[in-house]
Amino acid sequence: MGENTNGTACMSSLSSISDHCGFHGSIKQSTSDFVVIEMNMNGQLVNVDNLNEVLCHQISEHTEPYHQKPNKKPKISAVVVKDTDYSCGKVVLDNHNTDLDTFQTAVLCEEAQDLDFILESSVNEALAQFAMSIRKCSHSELREKPNPTPLSLGMYPDKDQRASVHRAVRQKYPFLMTVTNQCEILVKEDSHYKELSQLVSDEESEDFFRFLDAKAPNSTFTFQHDDNKEHRKAVHHFLSKHFGKLVETKSFVVDNSGGGQQNAAITVRFREKKQRSKKRDAIDAQDEDVLYTAFTLQKENLETLEAISYLASALGVLPSDFSYAGIKDKRAVTYQTMVVKKVSPERLKEVAPAFRKKAMNLYNMRPADQPIRLGQLRGNHFDIRVRNVKKHSADSSADLKDLVHEALENVKTKGFVNYYGPQRFGVGQKVQADQIGLALLKEEMVTAVKLFFTPEVDDPLDRAKRHFLQTEDAKETLAMMPEYKVRERMVLRALNRFGMGQEGCTRGWLSIPHSMRVFYIHAYCSRKWNEAASYRLQTYGQRVVKGDLVFSKDANEKNSTLSSQVHMVTANEEEESIYTLNQVVLPMPGNSITYPDNKVGYWYKETLAKDGLQACKFRVHPLKLNIPGCYRLMLAYPKNLTYKLQHDSEVVMSEETPEKITNEQNENPTASASCLSLSFNLNSSCYATVCLREIMKCDP
Repeated sequence: MGENTNGTACMSSLSSISDHCGFHGSIKQSTSDFVVIEMNMNGQLVNVDNLNEVLCHQISEHTEPYHQKPNKKPKISAVVVKDTDYSCGKVVLDNHNTDLDTFQTAVLCEEAQDLDFILESSVNEALAQFAMSIRKCSHSELREKPNPTPLSLGMYPDKDQRASVHRAVRQKYPFLMTVTNQCEILVKEDSHYKELSQLVSDEESEDFFRFLDAKAPNSTFTFQHDDNKEHRKAVHHFLSKHFGKLVETKSFVVDNSGGGQQNAAITVRFREKKQRSKKRDAIDAQDEDVLYTAFTLQKENLETLEAISYLASALGVLPSDFSYAGIKDKRAVTYQTMVVKKVSPERLKEVAPAFRKKAMNLYNMRPADQPIRLGQLRGNHFDIRVRNVKKHSADSSADLKDLVHEALENVKTKGFVNYYGPQRFGVGQKVQADQIGLALLKEEMVTAVKLFFTPEVDDPLDRAKRHFLQTEDAKETLAMMPEYKVRERMVLRALNRFGMGQEGCTRGWLSIPHSMRVFYIHAYCSRKWNEAASYRLQTYGQRVVKGDLVFSKDANEKNSTLSSQVHMVTANEEEESIYTLNQVVLPMPGNSITYPDNKVGYWYKETLAKDGLQACKFRVHPLKLNIPGCYRLMLAYPKNLTYKLQHDSEVVMSEETPEKITNEQNENPTASASCLSLSFNLNSSCYATVCLREIMKCDP
């Protein structure tokens, strides 16, 4: 089935549940127009202790129209930096991963380990000059030339800051090593790197030392194939001599490009840790209990993962040490609970004021027993302003206030179709995530890679992506690709190493985190769910018919299987109207779900067949992906929905002293320059923009 590549257009073609007229309007003209507050499992707003204080500050500070604000990165200040006379140069190096599942935080770590973020500009410049001088010396034929004097990065009294600096320097400059002399951090050439680079290429040396520094569990590193047995012996000896307690090595014979030619390559993996006693584990568990701190994060115009990388850098921990219940909107003011590992509440309170310049605030710091799980929330509360509200038709005789009232009352009573929002697929993108997901399900790895590198309209990466599609030269494209585009660079590095064939592209996809790979397939399944829900409404309307699926009584049992979670409506139950539409669920395609036994079930089979998935088992073995599927309610309902329609000018005047929105406060505005303020709650995994689409009968 052909896909409309415009997410907005795809949403506009979907069926709705009610038939009111709706109205026009726009959202997110200002970040304060879209406020999202997480609700914990008890249904409480996570910022309830600070709501009035935060909202007053946030509304008075941020009333300008929305635009992307450049972020000035806060620095970690050193006390002293020694003068250097090294020539200035730029060293462009990137992270490398070989693990399949444990590098979920790689995208986050790029920002957290960015030296521009961590060091003052003068210190960073001196370090770059020092690194360039080491490089020039190492590539010089005059190998007897003495190494430069170690460079001081200054004094760092705080242990967490020192850890952050050590980690960042090693990641960007793997040929350097850092040492601490009391509180002073010194940088010098790594003699082990220098020795290895005389045995293998600089690229392999860099990749190996990054692998070594990451210490990712179950990860491996493989050097380029090497048919010289004596040379392999020298590499084995080097690794055993210097890193034997940490890693083990072995040579494997591999088939080179399937041509029958046998080549040998050295693979390195970390040694397994010795089994610890239960008593030791119990002591460690008790120690870890006091190392979790929960807090409320308020952010504006910032992605959740970007905020985490800022926090991780300042606190000297990894982004993976943070846990949260869900990702929040970027173009909004959002509040959510987070838990950080290895940081005390006191430490968090110390650094909290520094984040205000990044449009981030930290509140309610308190000890926690354990991390938060994804999905561990009741839902989200939304405070939204729809500006420039007007009627769809200028010659309509209906009063705007009546149109708004009818629309909101309809959605309060009837709900809205629980579609996945356009952000699930990529708003306005030429190639959307679900198209890549379809290619991956069909194991068309080369096609998926080309879709992944298709440039967008006005894409700042257009030059690099277009060059790749025209030449398939991963090495040249890698040099053109910005360092902050971590996923793209990971794929390009793998393609440069393994080629653009099916196997090389598979390696490219394996180089990015598991969560990223499965995201694209989930996007495809979400698209099919949206289309199935629309077809279901067009075919049967709001009647519950034989073969529909509803949740069974055992759906909430811990040991229940996906197939046992649903009950199929019988003919007698249809005749007696036992169920209503708000109980009907539809499956997300997968290998463990039950499809409806009616026209909707046939629609699933026909649609998947048209997409070339008639024999698909929803397991992509080359990418180690298993898609079991799930069930999703067809309808969702906004809870505690209140609203107020007024002039835009009245909203601006009243923003500094916000009042609780109530229906009784509705006024009689004119049709021009009207603003609708909405307040409501949604369950987790429901989209406010989809709810607004049902209310307004257009894409907001």
